[in-house]
Amino acid sequence: MANLFRGLAPEQLWQAINPWRFFENASFTGISVNLGQSGNPQAEEAILDEVGSYGRQIGRIGDALDVIMAHMDKTGLSPEEQDKLTALRFQLEAVRKVKARNGS
Repeated sequence: MANLFRGLAPEQLWQAINPWRFFENASFTGISVNLGQSGNPQAEEAILDEVGSYGRQIGRIGDALDVIMAHMDKTGLSPEEQDKLTALRFQLEAVRKVKARNGS
């Protein structure tokens, strides 16, 4: 009898789950979440799984920009350019505060 049911059930009862796939075409209270089209979805999924989330990648870029801004000569920048760097500095500081508050 056990052999009869053996062919009906899968041999492995696990699956890899990518949480981004749950929300690809989801709609929550009228808000659609669309991750968009990727030129190479397999590479994008591997990068998310092996390198880091979009947030982590953007965070590392922000950290690197913070270092560059700390060491660059800003004397030749226009007021608008200086304002853009200031806005980025404030945003990076806000991210640091949220991460500290959440134990990251």
